[in-house]
Amino acid sequence: MRGIDLVERFEKFAPKQIAVEHDPIGLQIGDLNRPVHRVMTTLDVRPEVVVEAIDNHVDFIFAHHPVMFRPAKNLDLTIPQNEMYAQIIKHDITVYAAHTNLDDADGGMNDWLADAVGIQNPVGLVDLGTTENPFSMGRIGDLSAPTTVMELAEKCKQIFDIDGLRLVSNQPDQVVQRVAILGGDGGKFFPVAQTKGAQVYITGDVYYHTGHDMLSAGLNVIDPGHNIEKICIPKLAKLFNAWATENDWSIEVLESKVNTDPYTFI
Repeated sequence: MRGIDLVERFEKFAPKQIAVEHDPIGLQIGDLNRPVHRVMTTLDVRPEVVVEAIDNHVDFIFAHHPVMFRPAKNLDLTIPQNEMYAQIIKHDITVYAAHTNLDDADGGMNDWLADAVGIQNPVGLVDLGTTENPFSMGRIGDLSAPTTVMELAEKCKQIFDIDGLRLVSNQPDQVVQRVAILGGDGGKFFPVAQTKGAQVYITGDVYYHTGHDMLSAGLNVIDPGHNIEKICIPKLAKLFNAWATENDWSIEVLESKVNTDPYTFI
């Protein structure tokens, strides 16, 4: 099979059209017409991830986060990011990224996160798109049973295998059941979560002053960080293996084992 075969199938699942405007999704580096034998799924494309791909003879990296959020100003190979690009090209690796289109897709990132937390019958949080083509960012729904804010926060640490998180709450002992979740940086959408009845909002990268606003509004917020989106690594691999069976693709799908979380709790 070729890279374009995988991409065309994926874009039926998570169309480019549902990505946020100006999100640099899609082909990052390489040639989609090249044959593909080994695909590796990853959250981020970092130098150590590229080394992992090279060591495992991977020829296609499928990432959630785009490699080139900021364009390279030069090709000075003493800059680690540029050297990483050079290694990708040198080893004939194609890199593709699906970011906010994967976030918003039905059965995609935010549904995976909602399911992991135990949200029942989730519906869209931030409504986007059109009447003819609706889609949503984030999910909201009810837990199967009430719990306290603190208990839910502790559960999130276990679910997402993290050493710590940030809790924004004046009432950590409050009993709650309606929960909203938005992977990545979703702080600015907290008023939407509150308007839709969320008692707890789970999202990453909460800005300091936004945290004050959340407290003033009386909303409980759990910030487990951005890296919980690593849930995409096994989920994408599972999808690709299913599609390989359906389409008789002769590919091997590997899951990146590199921890790309830049933070360490001490």
